[in-house]
Amino acid sequence: MHHVRDAIKKRRSIRKFTREPVSENDLAEIVTAGSWAPSGLNNQPWRFVTIISGKILDRLGELTRYGHILKNAPAAIAVFIDHEAMYNERKDCQAAGACIQNMLLATEELGLGAVWLGEILNQAEAVNRVLDLPERYLLMAVIALGHPADNDQTSERKDINTLILKKL
Repeated sequence: MHHVRDAIKKRRSIRKFTREPVSENDLAEIVTAGSWAPSGLNNQPWRFVTIISGKILDRLGELTRYGHILKNAPAAIAVFIDHEAMYNERKDCQAAGACIQNMLLATEELGLGAVWLGEILNQAEAVNRVLDLPERYLLMAVIALGHPADNDQTSERKDINTLILKKL
């Protein structure tokens, strides 16, 4: 049984969703998975905004060239780092990446699909305004999610021996 490794290899970025809503329970499960990521000094600097409002998803969609994904998603989760909880910017950003990956894997486990949107970071201040959040919250990503409209994506990876620089 290699459930985690199977989920890692099976997970794909899903950009098209059905209109079926995502339950509050599923959103809570996904956020909980994110909250269990490792962080330096266990400071848990991440904060979340769960979004099911079509109006808010449309407004966020106006802030990215990938807006069509958000405008057609039934839900999204915005992931932030709280400046007041940080102790080391690099480590806290790495922790946020681990948090987001946990959330993507939880989404896979729940039979949902998701995509990690990063280009919207170019409009981080505007995202905070749309979500009515103060500057202390630094946007790390917006995850669009829902029930996959199709789930037949394939992907390949480079041979591991081309990625390992040295074996010492």
